[in-house]
Amino acid sequence: MVKLYALSVFYKAPTEARLLKSAYDLQSFSFFQRGSVQEFISFASKTLVERTQAATRQSVKQDVYMCHVYVRADNLAAVLIADHEYPQRVGHTLLTKVLDDFTAKVGSELWPVTTNESAIQFGTLPATLNKYQDPREADALTRMQEDLDETKIILRNTIDAVLDRGEKLDDLVYKSESLSIQSKAFYKTAKKTNSCCNFA
Repeated sequence: MVKLYALSVFYKAPTEARLLKSAYDLQSFSFFQRGSVQEFISFASKTLVERTQAATRQSVKQDVYMCHVYVRADNLAAVLIADHEYPQRVGHTLLTKVLDDFTAKVGSELWPVTTNESAIQFGTLPATLNKYQDPREADALTRMQEDLDETKIILRNTIDAVLDRGEKLDDLVYKSESLSIQSKAFYKTAKKTNSCCNFA
């Protein structure tokens, strides 16, 4: 099953990346592991942002996890930690959306000076992380592709049914052709038999 674990927004300063806001969904880990997992995700996300050039996207695979990173030209960055099954295109669409929403709600003058993420008022990140857990519901293109796949399956089943029916129709046509040959033979035989009784 596809799963998103973390979504973070950073500002990439010249010397380091600063965490501006983050949201986590670590319920699949045991209660006692969650703190360590969150710490590791934060560290890995910060490192990825620091090592990604401005105006660049990248996806990095680590074991069963995919880390999707997008650093914009203005040095605002987002990181998405997901499992390897999560569609890459949907992940990068999510990163773009989050950065656009963040830019609209948080002024760029706060990005370089913020040192504590609680100072940033951007509460939609957990809801966005939750919404995008199911990529089909969150992304219209993925949903459309699945609908097309379903239609293709139904269409294939319908064509198979038509072919089955077509074979049956072929049998009927063959039988009717042989019936008409038999009918012609019967007609000729009946004509001969009845000709003896004609007084013309």
